[in-house]
Amino acid sequence: MATFKHAAEFGSATFEDTAGFGLAIFEGTAQFGSATFEGTAGFGSATFEGDAWFWSATFEGDAWFESATFGEAEQFGPLVCAGRLVLSGAMFGSPVTLAGAVRRLECRRTRWSSTAEIRLRYATVDFAHAVFEYPLTIAAESDPFLLNDGQPLAEDPFPSADDPGVRVASLRGVDAAHLVLADLDLWECLFTGTVHLDQIRLEGACTFNTAPTAVHWRRWPPVRFTERRVLAEEHYWRASQPRAVPGWVPGTGRAGPLQLAPVYRALRKAFEDGKHEPGAADFYYGVMEMRRHADGIPRSERGLLTAYWALSGYGLRASRALAWLGVTMLLTIVLLMAFGLARDDPKQTATGTVPAGGGKVTFEIDKDDPQNPTGNRFTGKRFEKALNVTLNSVVFRASGQDLTTAGTYIEMTSRVTEPVLLGLAVLAIRNRVKR
Repeated sequence: MATFKHAAEFGSATFEDTAGFGLAIFEGTAQFGSATFEGTAGFGSATFEGDAWFWSATFEGDAWFESATFGEAEQFGPLVCAGRLVLSGAMFGSPVTLAGAVRRLECRRTRWSSTAEIRLRYATVDFAHAVFEYPLTIAAESDPFLLNDGQPLAEDPFPSADDPGVRVASLRGVDAAHLVLADLDLWECLFTGTVHLDQIRLEGACTFNTAPTAVHWRRWPPVRFTERRVLAEEHYWRASQPRAVPGWVPGTGRAGPLQLAPVYRALRKAFEDGKHEPGAADFYYGVMEMRRHADGIPRSERGLLTAYWALSGYGLRASRALAWLGVTMLLTIVLLMAFGLARDDPKQTATGTVPAGGGKVTFEIDKDDPQNPTGNRFTGKRFEKALNVTLNSVVFRASGQDLTTAGTYIEMTSRVTEPVLLGLAVLAIRNRVKR
């Protein structure tokens, strides 16, 4: 264990083999600006009481800062790390900005005692069980970092064809009340176990995984999932089911519907608080899906949720509701033409008696009961009448047509079902366009 009581100058140094500074204590400034570490760099359990300067440093292998302590470091980087930058268990005692082009950043159980900003390129970030007491921002940097002389930071270990985007692997165990994510790829992020997830702030183009959209013929009727934002854990759960539909990506994790429903609910609230209602709708869909598939719910509730899903996608799929409305209207027209419309329009008749000696004549007006149809029932005239009855049923209006007993019940049924389907379609459109 080495102790540096004054400034430790290693600027522009090249370490050709493993560089070990484990348990070292830097009481002054630790200067590693523009240094090159060709092998593994070990700073495990090191203590940086002053500034820790790794400006323009290059780590060609892994950089280990596990359980290190940064007392007054204001700037950590920008640096380049072709391997893993391990800050798990480290502690930052003052406001700090961490920046760099990093292959993988591991911050498990890392503690920040003040505000922090993490700006990265090319990285996959693991923040499981990290602790921060003040606002912390994780953001993707679209352009290379600039040095003091205005030149971009050299990113030689990263091929130009690589995606400079930043991916989050896990936020499990994190208190997200002070967490801000900006322009990050959340396709594979594990959210189960995150605390105060409803208070997370998502800015810029944060992207989530999506449901498979291809049509799968292994089941009948064919299965096609509509596009929506989903969690990686839902992919893992669906892929692990005995009758899994192709398209869901397998992975690790044991979260099921009971664990995923609260996560979807929290993300829905976060999107609603951010005035992003269409995005929140996708997570509402996820909540309802997890409720429908959860074990232990009553059969009646599962049946109700299944009907809600099939008819309108939980009030979010207008095309589904309109398709059912079209099918219902077509069925109503066919049934009315076959059984509902009377054979002929009943004629009104007036009967009365004239007294022998003259006087007041009283007439009784009557109409024959509608007769069941016979002969050719599917004619153009009958179609027009059936269409008129059906269109009026959609808006709760009586058609005024003379119907048989069967036709009366058909119209009553259509006046209940068709307006409901129309209402579900309107609700779905509103949920997709409101702000």
